[in-house]
Amino acid sequence: MTSHTLETNAVHRSAPPGTPADGTPARSGPPLRRALGTLGTVLLCLGVLVFVLPFLFTIVTSLRTAADVARAPLGFPHSFTLKNFSDAFSQIHYGRSALNTLLITGLSCLSITVIGSLAAYPLARITQGWSTWVYRLFILGTSVPVFVVVAPLYLLMRDLGLLDNYAGVVFIYTAMFLPVAVFFYTSFIRSIPMDIEEAAALDGCGAFRTFFTIILPLLRPITSTLLTYITLQVWNDLIVPLVFLQDPGKRTVMVNAYSFIDPHTVQPTTLFPAALLGVAPLLVIFIFLQRHVVAGMSAGAVKA
Repeated sequence: MTSHTLETNAVHRSAPPGTPADGTPARSGPPLRRALGTLGTVLLCLGVLVFVLPFLFTIVTSLRTAADVARAPLGFPHSFTLKNFSDAFSQIHYGRSALNTLLITGLSCLSITVIGSLAAYPLARITQGWSTWVYRLFILGTSVPVFVVVAPLYLLMRDLGLLDNYAGVVFIYTAMFLPVAVFFYTSFIRSIPMDIEEAAALDGCGAFRTFFTIILPLLRPITSTLLTYITLQVWNDLIVPLVFLQDPGKRTVMVNAYSFIDPHTVQPTTLFPAALLGVAPLLVIFIFLQRHVVAGMSAGAVKA
């Protein structure tokens, strides 16, 4: 009797967690649940392939020769070359156009975040009727497409002397994305407890000091999200710089890459390298800033 008890205790001690008392292995779950898990994994892999394959096709085609692509556009490549990238680099004046795009994007992000946060703070805290209507007007501005206002904006920039000028393009982008910034910041500020501001007011802080010392640091997570959205939209935009920047030396990367599109023929070996060169700075920026964006979001979430 004692020997049997000792053997049973030894089995219990050596059995892995989740094993029944008799020592038999536990079942991992119903077959239907395992089948659904496998199906979900397969669908996820297929979804990743749908998004990754066009990008891989663009890279491979950019490295192929024109004769190889003409012989088998979707076939296996037989030769690779970097001449396509060097030709696209020189033809789109990549260095100058990249600096133009970076300047326009940086100034636009700065003006949108500063003006948007300053406008959203009173709209989030003032409970009077007029503030609600002003907020609704900003929300209404998010539904106006740029194609509708291109003609009046062109006339306005011409009359103000801002046509073919970096400042005019920055003003246009600020007006375009300011409603989005106000919507983001207002929704986020409303989730911040007012007890923090009341404590600051008891210490003698005014509205501006309270905003810049208390509220603004808490806006880091939503600012990271907003800057990501604005950077993608401004960097990849084609309409505004194409219409309002007529000097070839002031054009952006996407406008110069668009010049490779011919209405009759399209050469993938010149268009694809230009497109990849256009998005390359975005990839580099987000790879290096990803850690800071995530850290800012975590810190802001803890403070909020």
